[in-house]
Amino acid sequence: MKIAFLADPLASFKTYKDSTYAMMAEASRRGHEVYAFEQHDMALLEGVVTARVARITLTGDGDDWFRATDVHESRLDAFDAVIQRKDPPFDMEYVYGTYLLQLAEQQGARVFNKPSAIRDHNEKLSIAQFSQFTAPTLVSSSEQRLREFHRVHKDVIFKPLDGMGGSGIFRVKDDGLNLGSIIETLTALGSRTIMAQRYIPDIVKGDKRILLIDGKPVPFALARIPQAGEVRGNLAAGGTGVAQPLSPRDLEIAETLGPVLAARGLLLVGLDVIGENLTEVNVTSPTCFQEITQQTGFQVAAMFIDAVEARASEARV
Repeated sequence: MKIAFLADPLASFKTYKDSTYAMMAEASRRGHEVYAFEQHDMALLEGVVTARVARITLTGDGDDWFRATDVHESRLDAFDAVIQRKDPPFDMEYVYGTYLLQLAEQQGARVFNKPSAIRDHNEKLSIAQFSQFTAPTLVSSSEQRLREFHRVHKDVIFKPLDGMGGSGIFRVKDDGLNLGSIIETLTALGSRTIMAQRYIPDIVKGDKRILLIDGKPVPFALARIPQAGEVRGNLAAGGTGVAQPLSPRDLEIAETLGPVLAARGLLLVGLDVIGENLTEVNVTSPTCFQEITQQTGFQVAAMFIDAVEARASEARV
């Protein structure tokens, strides 16, 4: 197949842990042609969505890891699959990108994850669709409502709705220290909507990343354990990743959400679970492929490329 990856700059990849790199390596190992482009490479001209793409050859070197050749303009429907792997921020430029990809779909392109599904599933807010699995949560821009939520629950996590990697996350304990300043900062004095969640003590055991591939869970989660003095388990915030088998509760959450999200066009999803509670539904560029594979031997990238091959084959029939 010809597989095109919409990604961030390839030179920025840390190949020892990058999930997109793992996908590319597995696709290349199987003999598929791998292409790459960035969001600014896309264009719409006379109703047709194209992109300036480069053919990518992997070198096997961890640092100087690719060669880019054959840069050319191509319709996106010329590929068997287009894999959307651009990281947030999920700003208006990101949204414009999903509109272009959606138009490309209408012209015959096969895009994973489905652009409209990415747009419809805010990674924080989507948990509200599965509230049976969540801790008490408030979404609001109102200082009064946020203060009242803290008064009731006493130990609360406040976070923006568009962050990634643990950025902008604050914990306020029952003493309320800096509560007003945190609310003012995150809401930009009431002009921005944020999320508040009751603090989940099980974070000390890790913020578990559960991967769903075409609705089916990878059998191991990566528990991202916060470093001393931190409430954030994110690897980008210094957390330590420990792979572990899914617990019965993990499986219950994964098996409930998996078929629903897959039916909506979300081929790859990363669920974040702390203790017994679902905290996020990641759909833009879920990670942790390599950490799970390195620690357990389970070939996550192979499971993903299997799913891409199957979906692309269905589309061609």
